[in-house]
Amino acid sequence: MSGAAPFNVLPAIDVRDGRVVRLLQGDYARETRYRSTPLETAQRYADAGAQWLHLVDLDAARVGGYTLLPLLRAIKASTGLKIQTGGGVRDRDGVAAMLDAGADRVVVGSLAVRAPEQVIDWAGRFGAGRITVALDTRRDDDGRWRLPVAGWTATAEAELDALLRRYAEVGLHDLLCTDIDRDGTLTGPNLALYRHVLEVAPTLRLQASGGIRDAADVAAARAAGCAGAVLGKALLDGRLDLDAALALEVAPC
Repeated sequence: MSGAAPFNVLPAIDVRDGRVVRLLQGDYARETRYRSTPLETAQRYADAGAQWLHLVDLDAARVGGYTLLPLLRAIKASTGLKIQTGGGVRDRDGVAAMLDAGADRVVVGSLAVRAPEQVIDWAGRFGAGRITVALDTRRDDDGRWRLPVAGWTATAEAELDALLRRYAEVGLHDLLCTDIDRDGTLTGPNLALYRHVLEVAPTLRLQASGGIRDAADVAAARAAGCAGAVLGKALLDGRLDLDAALALEVAPC
């Protein structure tokens, strides 16, 4: 695959009450719990050859901040995985604590919509490659991609395209984009959305998230220009073979 654009697979672990879970379209009432612990799951992914892990703290919003520092340290120490992680990121000290605990990239979601200049400042302080902006989006009746926040219960005034351009112009590296209506549904990724994102902001390294069912979907995301794919429910449910997905990787990002 000489000359191919870099592409990475990122198995995802969402943690709630110390357990590995998946939510359907972000709804806490539609939760699936899994038997293995977060550390066991991370070790299994590392043993399979994964280089990256996407770790999400689902308790952060309830308690007012990131709660997974001990788990982050343990996963880093035992697996050596590169980790991007987020949930409840509210201030610069919180970002610093996550990086100090072993995070390679900190994921910022709601604040990236509500306070982009603050997130841009963090990228300047910690390095543009240490911050991943997560923009969860849903198309409205007028065809515009809007940005729900607060657990997808409220919609911000900002629109997706405007924020994409702003983050691209300041040199942000990594963007995680989720079509909310596809999240946890196993209906396939929204390739049209990802092509649109890369048309608006071609310099961003885009991670596909939401709806991925199998290795063919991973390959389709790569072909659409994505730099990575976050694998959640399909991987945990055994529908997606991690070896097949990892075989699609092209150079580490």
